[in-house]
Amino acid sequence: MELESIIMELVVNSGEARNNALEAIEAAQKQNYELAETKMNECEAALSKAHAFQTKLLSQEAGGESQTPISLILIHGQDHLMNAMTVRDLARYMIQMCHLIYEKGNSN
Repeated sequence: MELESIIMELVVNSGEARNNALEAIEAAQKQNYELAETKMNECEAALSKAHAFQTKLLSQEAGGESQTPISLILIHGQDHLMNAMTVRDLARYMIQMCHLIYEKGNSN
C-alpha cells in the first residue's frame, strides 16, 4: 500500500472516530445512552482501524523496511489520530457526567 493511501486511511478513520464520539456526547445529552454506547463502540472501531495504519507505518520504519518521509500530510494524519483519541477520552467523561447530572436531577 502506498504511503499516501495509508495516510488517507489514517485521516478518514480518525475523522470518523471523532465524529462518532461527538455524536455519542449529543446522544447522552438527550439521555439516549443506548445510542451513546453504540456511537462510542463505532468510535473505538474506527480508532482501531486508524491505529492499525499508524502501526503499519511505524513497524515498517522500525524494521528498516522504509524510511517514512516527513510530510505535511503525514503530520496532518497524526494530528487527526491524536485529536480523535482526545475527543474519545473526553466523550467518555462527558457521558458519565450526563448520567450523574440527570440521575441527580431525577432524584430530587
